[in-house]
Parts: sequence; C-alpha cells; structure tokens
Amino acid sequence: MDKKILVLFTCMVMVLALAGCTKPSTEIYELQYFPVDSMEGIITQSGVQIDEQVSSDGGGSLRITATEPTIVELFETGDIDIEDASLIYQAQLRTEGVNGQVYLEMWCSFPDQGDYFSRGLESALTGTTDWTTEQTPFFLKEGENPDNAKLNLVIDGTGTVWIDDIRLLKTPLE
Repeated sequence: MDKKILVLFTCMVMVLALAGCTKPSTEIYELQYFPVDSMEGIITQSGVQIDEQVSSDGGGSLRITATEPTIVELFETGDIDIEDASLIYQAQLRTEGVNGQVYLEMWCSFPDQGDYFSRGLESALTGTTDWTTEQTPFFLKEGENPDNAKLNLVIDGTGTVWIDDIRLLKTPLE
C-alpha cells in the first residue's frame, strides 16, 4: 500500500512540475475587423474608391491612386481596452507602379500623454506587388492603455495601391 501512495505522489509531483513548465500563450485575438468592401467608416473620402473587381477576399477593396505622397486615414477604433500586450495592425496590400514606398501606420492615443506611432517601414512595398500581408506592431506595457488607435496607409510616392482585409490583433508580449 505504501508503494502505491509513493508512486501516486511521484506522478502528481511530475504532473505539477510539467504544468509549471508550459510556455506562455501565443494565441492571437482579433479585436476588430474591417473588410473594406464599402466606404462605410473610412475617414479619407477624397481620392479613394471601392474596387469591386480587385480584392484579396472577394468582397472588394479600397483603391488609391496617388499622384503625390499622401496619408490615407482609414479607421479609428475608439477605446480598445488593451495593455501588457502587442497591438498589431494588419492588412492585405497590393501595389501597381509605385514609385516610392507604401506602408501601414498606426497612431495610439494615451490620455494625458499624447499620441505615439508605429510604422511598417521594415517591410515597405514598392513597384508592383501581388497581395501581401503587411503589419505593424505597437508594444504596450502594463498600465499603457490607449483610448484610441488610428489606422492609416502611407504612400510616400506615387502609384496605385489597394488595401483590404484590415485587422486589429492582440498577442501576448514575448
């Protein structure tokens, strides 16, 4: 009988030890989704249009033909109640004849602290590209909770850009 208790106790200790060694969650949470199949909610209305023929998800996309460098203000989120995590702005982009760079830009507003940005310059697009997933992260420490995020598309040059399937994601900090 004592051997059975010892074996049971040893098994319980091993299970508890293994449970304590699990990796932290790398789960991705979708906070907001913007399919971009209509002009609804899009802030910049001039120089942009819905293209029903070109789309990454089949429902249409936003087409911008830039004749000069421009920032397209897409969406504002309002309070998203997130801290101690990575906030990721992700979108599908396609370019045609871009002379310059195209990238995502996210501004986070913090009460009494101001606005701070994140830009996807490390993966900026140029020339002609097929649909590609682009993203830019904003790392939020504990206690850092933005009351708004602004999602923009920057065209630092000229050419045609399509944007579709915009997501705002949350992942744990690594």
